[in-house]
Order: sequence, then structure tokens, then C-alpha cells
Amino acid sequence: MKTGKRQEMAEQKADQRRRNFGEVPLGYSDEQAVLEAERCLRCKKPKCREACPVSVPIPEFIGHVREGRIREAAYAVWTRNALPAVCGRVCPQENQCEGQCIVGKKGEPVAIGALERYVGDWARGRPGLGRPDIAPPSGRRVAVVGSGPGGLIAAGDLIRLGHEVTVFEALHQPGGVLVYGIPEFRLPKAVVASDVAYLTKLGVRIECNVLVGRTLTVDELLGKEGFDAVYVGVGAGLPSFLNIDGENLIGVYSANEYLTRSNLMKAYLFPEYDTPLPAGKSVCVFGGGNVAMDACRTALRLGAEKVYCVYRRSRQELPARAEEVRHAEEEGVEFIFLSAPLFFSGSNGRLAAVEVEAMRLGEPDASGRRSPVPTGNRRSLACDQAIIAVGANANPLITATTPDLKVDRRGYIVADEHGRTSKLGVWAGGDIVTGAATVILAAGAGRLAADSIHEYLQSL
Repeated sequence: MKTGKRQEMAEQKADQRRRNFGEVPLGYSDEQAVLEAERCLRCKKPKCREACPVSVPIPEFIGHVREGRIREAAYAVWTRNALPAVCGRVCPQENQCEGQCIVGKKGEPVAIGALERYVGDWARGRPGLGRPDIAPPSGRRVAVVGSGPGGLIAAGDLIRLGHEVTVFEALHQPGGVLVYGIPEFRLPKAVVASDVAYLTKLGVRIECNVLVGRTLTVDELLGKEGFDAVYVGVGAGLPSFLNIDGENLIGVYSANEYLTRSNLMKAYLFPEYDTPLPAGKSVCVFGGGNVAMDACRTALRLGAEKVYCVYRRSRQELPARAEEVRHAEEEGVEFIFLSAPLFFSGSNGRLAAVEVEAMRLGEPDASGRRSPVPTGNRRSLACDQAIIAVGANANPLITATTPDLKVDRRGYIVADEHGRTSKLGVWAGGDIVTGAATVILAAGAGRLAADSIHEYLQSL
């Protein structure tokens, strides 16, 4: 069994990719995939699988890759994850499956994410590939609200269990945050479309341009529309702002609007797509998570001369994936740590600068990270565009139109560990329950809810 050096995935060079929207990591070759799969120890008690929110049978699918049986590897992954090409690209494997890999205790962990991507891409290139077994029709109908990762995983599980599933998506294209939030260079839209197409091939019906809470309510889905259960996986789509002076100046965007214009509405292809998104020359992005990295790197690709990532804590506290931070730095993003914005200023209604204050780190807060403390030292940064990427809140559209659906003090839906809500027949999961988190955690919530919904439907 080989446990030597990890296979490094080829990438676009930084000086080239910083001006195009092509994918950065280029994937494994067949030879690389086999060599990497050979590093797996096939543990009897695989902690990697235990650390996966959707419990992908990791040693099993890697074993198939090692033997060159990629079709079998795809089916093994599909038993637990309908989105392998997506999750292989955007999941924080370093904190989950790879973080528990035994090989990683004395060296580099097996590249589980890269191998899952390899298998997903192999299957994606073979649209004629068969489908896994589907249970006989149960006669039960489930509505899934939101076509993000949690909704798609739930839909995939429920359709395979024999239930009729319809996914309702508010926007004009399915995929949720996978298409409106994550840029093309990190997750190509064709990859998302392929995984969605796999679900439709299984029998999942997807209806776009349906805004549940306006077009239809949850009560109407359970009533006149005839659904037996509803899963709410709408994410946390209400942008957070800094609430400082000057935030209404032209040139200040929420990351939600900025990335949606660029990604879903393809502003980066203007004028081919008629969705203008003015390019800033000097751009300040506020925040330190993956969304902030996406905004920084998008601004560069849209033509910015300088991009600053302003973060109120130190580098050690950055919540973004290490790979995303590395890519941003390689492409020319300049990080300004221990700095917090005080106010924006401008002329004729347009942004011209932001005043920031230097911070120091004090005692840990509720998140376990040391709290930023103002020092009184200030400076001004010239910028003609600012992007606020400091998180998101619960959109109240569904909860406001479903009065017997219990929410917490922040407006998030209250659900138990299986996704059950206070309303009979309604489950919820992902960011609308937990607050903004990761793709794979939302997928895990969808999986748990699907199991619970199936149990409920069997009891009817």
C-alpha cells in the first residue's frame, strides 16, 4: 500500500487566471487518480466517513478508483451524495473527511475531495450512464423549497426512496448558492447543471420562478397543492451590512448582490449578457470568509487594479479555506488585517474612500475567536468600490407567511436534529436553521431531513 507523496492537482497560473473566469484547479488525470487512491489504507473503522456530513462511503469508492472501476466508484458515491462533482470542489475537506484521515497523521492526508471530484467529473462526461435503483412509487408527494445543496440532496434521497419530489426555486435557474454565490472559476455552472440533470433523470421535477411565500405559501403546498411533506432549504439570503455612514453611496454593494449579478446573471460576460456590473479600479472587500475571497477574486477578474481584503481580526482567525486564501494572494489580493471600517466617504453620491481603524485582539468571544478591540489609530483607504461580505441573515419571506412555524430570536427556523419543525409535515435545514455555513453541512441537513421525512411518510 503506497502512502507516499500526495498527488498535486495542476492549476492555472496566477498571472493568467486573475484575468479570466476559467476554473483554477484543473483536476486529476486518470494516472494521478489511481496513484492517489493507492495511498488509502482502507481502514476497518474509517474516521473519514464518520467526519463526512453525508456519510459518503469513502474507502469503498476510493477502492474502486484504485482498481480502475470508476463506474462502480460513481455508484458508491451516489448512494450518499447526488452532487459529487460539486462537493469535490467546494467542500472544506481539510476540516472534515481529510482532517480525520489516518494517513494524514504522519504525512499528507489522502486527497479525498480531489478523488470525489474526479469520480463526479467522470460520471458527468457520460450522460448515458445508468441510474441507481429506485424504490417502487409510494404514492406520497414531497415539496422541496430551494434548490441549493440541501434541497438537492434531500430531493435525490427522497426520489430514490420512491416518493414524488418537486423542487421549487425562486430564481430562474436551479442550484441556489451554487450558481448565484460561488464564482465560475471555483465552481463552473456546467458542473452544477450536470448534477441537477442527474436528479431530473432520476425523476425529480424542478419548477423555477416560484417564490414560496409569495407565489405559493407553505400552507398552500400542504393544502390545495396536495403535498404530504415540505422541506425548507432556502438558505440565509438576507445580506448583512456594516451599518456605518456612507453605506448608501454608489459603489457600495452587498456581496450577495455583487456575486449574484456576476454569477447567476453573468455580468462578467457583459455585453453578451445585458447585466452591467461596473468594475472598480480600487476595491475594498470587508470580511474574511469564503464569500469575501470570492468577491475579491471576482473584482480582480472584472478589471480592478487593486483589491484589498479588510479583516478585523488577524490572519490566524480567517474563516476562509486556506486554499481560497492562497489563491487570492497569488492573484494579487492585498490583505489588511486587524482593521475595521468606520465610515465611507465620497463626492456627488459616489464612493471615494473608507476610513478604517486599527484593531488589536482581546479575549475570545462566543465563537472562540479573540474579539477585535479598537485602538484609536485611523487611516483612510482610497476606493471606488466596496463589497460587504460579513455574513447573511434569515430571509423572513417564508416564516412571515407561515405563522405557526417557530423561529428563534434571529429569525431562523427552529428545527430538531432531524430537521423537524414546529409545524406538522414541515422540515427545514441548512443556513435557514443554522445561519450561514458550508455547502456540505447544508447537504448533511438535507440528508437527515430526507430520512426523517421518509419515516413520516411511511406512517401515513
